[in-house]
Amino acid sequence: MCGIHGIIRLDGKPADPALLSRMGRVTAHRGPDDEGVHADGPCAIGMRRLSIIDLSGGHQPISSQDGRLWLVCNGEIYNFRELRVELEARGHRFKTRSDSEVVLYAYAEYGDSFVERLNGMFGFALWDGIRRRLLVGRDRLGVKPLYIADDGKRLAFASEAKALLELPGLNRDLDPAAVASYLQLGYVPAPQSMFRGIRKLPPATLLVVENGRVEQRRYWRMPNEVDRSVPEAEWIERLRARMEQSVRMQMVSDVPLGAFLSGGVDSSGVVAFMARASAD
Repeated sequence: MCGIHGIIRLDGKPADPALLSRMGRVTAHRGPDDEGVHADGPCAIGMRRLSIIDLSGGHQPISSQDGRLWLVCNGEIYNFRELRVELEARGHRFKTRSDSEVVLYAYAEYGDSFVERLNGMFGFALWDGIRRRLLVGRDRLGVKPLYIADDGKRLAFASEAKALLELPGLNRDLDPAAVASYLQLGYVPAPQSMFRGIRKLPPATLLVVENGRVEQRRYWRMPNEVDRSVPEAEWIERLRARMEQSVRMQMVSDVPLGAFLSGGVDSSGVVAFMARASAD
């Protein structure tokens, strides 16, 4: 599952790494295998890791070869092998087999637009030590959670809201509108959270902090319309092919895989594709 957390001071003061230790302790259940912190002036980022890929070499925070870029990433980049080949052809050299490492060099090669090339479920924070800028991003559909607290002097992020509750001075008051949403819908839609001082980073969003300024960008939107010129039979084949491709990409792991069966068509189809991929 893993969990990430971090702080960047918007006023330029040094971040306190001790706060990251407190944030990590309350989310240790997300990552019992490993932990790490990197602090550099106003920014400090941390990680609690559950090892899935590159069990021995995937420690985080992970840095680029030149030490300029530092990353914590929760989730999986499903197309990391294809991206790695592409980036190696452009001269980048990797030091691990981790899927997360491609994020560092994709940013180095393509700039902020790199996030559009990622296929996966992820929440990440990338610190550019040379440019003194922090990028925090979330996957297209918001599979991986990411909470933000910004009081004008500091911006903090975490995979769970309760990690942010460790910050001194944070507004812990419940948001009545969020409570109403939960009672009506069964969940709290982004950007709300249960607390006034905490919000969710929306899906498919990249947040950039630089020179004390915070900018939030949407990098992808779900299409609003279906292409009705395509026959139903073709849509069926496209869906079948895309589901099979998706299942295969998500079966990359250095530990055993499993699935939950609800008895519905969707979970049964996923397991059927898993069985087919396992037999290859």
